[in-house]
Amino acid sequence: MQILLKDGILLTADHSPKKMDLFIDDNIISQVSDRIRVEAEYVINCENKIVSPGFVNMHTHVSMTNMRTLLDDMTFSKFLDTGFKLDAVRTDEELYYGSKLGIAEMVRKGTTTFLDMYYGEDIVAKAAEEVGMRSFLGWSIVNKNQTTQKGEPLKNAENFISRFKGHELVTPLPAPHGIYSCDRDDLIASRELADRYQVPYTIHLSENRREVYDIVKKEKKRPVEYLDALGFLSDRLIAAHTIYVTLNEIKVLGRNGVTTVNNPVSNMKLANGNFVPVIEMIQHGVNLTLGTDSAATGNSLDMLENAKLASLLQKNYREEGQALPPSQVLDFMTKNPWKVLGKNSGVLKEGALADITVIGGGVSQIPLREGNAERVLIYSSSGSDVEQTIVNGKLLYSQGKYLGLNLEELRMKNEEIFDRYNSLIYS
Repeated sequence: MQILLKDGILLTADHSPKKMDLFIDDNIISQVSDRIRVEAEYVINCENKIVSPGFVNMHTHVSMTNMRTLLDDMTFSKFLDTGFKLDAVRTDEELYYGSKLGIAEMVRKGTTTFLDMYYGEDIVAKAAEEVGMRSFLGWSIVNKNQTTQKGEPLKNAENFISRFKGHELVTPLPAPHGIYSCDRDDLIASRELADRYQVPYTIHLSENRREVYDIVKKEKKRPVEYLDALGFLSDRLIAAHTIYVTLNEIKVLGRNGVTTVNNPVSNMKLANGNFVPVIEMIQHGVNLTLGTDSAATGNSLDMLENAKLASLLQKNYREEGQALPPSQVLDFMTKNPWKVLGKNSGVLKEGALADITVIGGGVSQIPLREGNAERVLIYSSSGSDVEQTIVNGKLLYSQGKYLGLNLEELRMKNEEIFDRYNSLIYS
């Protein structure tokens, strides 16, 4: 497929937005220039629109999308207990339709890549490949005495990685759930599995106070210190949440090159804490990224919603209006993820993968200029302003039209699934 984007304001890696054309040939950005004169299958007029590297959602549980609103307004412990109760009875079909629903929402809102954590990731992989979405799928590993999975989680994870390694759009990886759901052998084996297959790995870390108190009581170490002593930390680790970390822990994360994922909407919704020490992490070399968490927690898979809140929370907490400007937040969801995911993406340059988001909609109501494009995107836009989403050089969404998705079937199937879950929880 050949796509020509004309006259858009391109968000550049050096944060100097510029009005240019961009030409996509197959799955690669072939040319970026002031004016490109070529024939193309699709020519998209991007005048008064922002052309951005595709958004990367670095932490979610996409198959839980059909559980949206079912776990609202609960304590975190009740949320976990109720979620595990539903996990135990979910079918492959329910995982599939929940995944497709979530992927459709992400495509609509400009996400071109997502990193997932759940069991049944082979089902998520099927949905992602059918839609054409780029995905990094972490098979959840929990202690075998706690799991709702059939079989042993570690073996399930390795079988999944072995089966899907080498797929163009799906990268399989191990995902130990957390230090409260994995014993030390599970954690060590997860790291070894990632090493063996040379893939990233991901975990929930320091998400709530109880997690911290429990590990301190048990191990006499804080969560990051405990994982460091196990040899678990590395530059391929992606740690989601990291709310309750000390300055010493931040330094340990930085020394090990760890990537962290800020999930501001979900963190607040679950009342786990609204402030992640993002500025200190940046200062000490931690690679910061951004995620939505699941639609069962944050109720939305809108990366721009999380981007704005990520910035505003830092400003509000620190009482510093200049804290975490749009350029940094933009890097969190475009450039920074690829430092750990390892592909040539996240920037609009020749030779990079063609994962691109075009934002129009409400943007046209604002005097859009090269000098304010990043501010318009982060402070004044939402996922509903996305007009085109391009993944791997293919147009998956354009001005209300989804390519290759039957939305009516998705809606009907997920309504049935939602009603079944609702009756299980509240019967």
